Amino acid sequence: MRNIILVGFMGTGKTTVGKLIAEKTGMPLIDMDSLIVERAGKSINDIFAQEGEAYFRQLERELVQELAATSGNIISTGGGIVLNPDNIADFEKNGLVVCLLADAESVLDRVRHDTARPLLAGDKEKNIIHLLETRRPLYESITHKINTSGRPSPIPTAQEIIDLYESINS
Repeated sequence: MRNIILVGFMGTGKTTVGKLIAEKTGMPLIDMDSLIVERAGKSINDIFAQEGEAYFRQLERELVQELAATSGNIISTGGGIVLNPDNIADFEKNGLVVCLLADAESVLDRVRHDTARPLLAGDKEKNIIHLLETRRPLYESITHKINTSGRPSPIPTAQEIIDLYESINS
């Protein structure tokens, strides 16, 4: 059984949609950021502050290699997973990679009160717009995309991914 891998910018719904897919399919959900925090014994903010972003990306890369070798999981990635094209290539070998997209306004609405995102320190709106524009070509290059902007509920998004997964695996 192949994995379902959810990628996309922060605040696009990867974790929320992943939980819904897990509930509907019985497949386990692995949240990469949570697993990195658990293994490192410190928050992502602390990893960035104490070790730097390059170190975090190294931990992320090692975890991708580990998870890409598994099967039957739903994997919710961090927003920066697309910065290394090897990450997506590894995940595509044994999984359906779906990119959740959202416009800057939707992302800002969803993460406005979140303090656990080190790349948003300072002017959140400015940082979201800058990061989103920088990463947009990377997200757009992923074959399967769903725009979650303006969707009042994540349920249809989860069902769309389940339907796509089942059509590919049948």
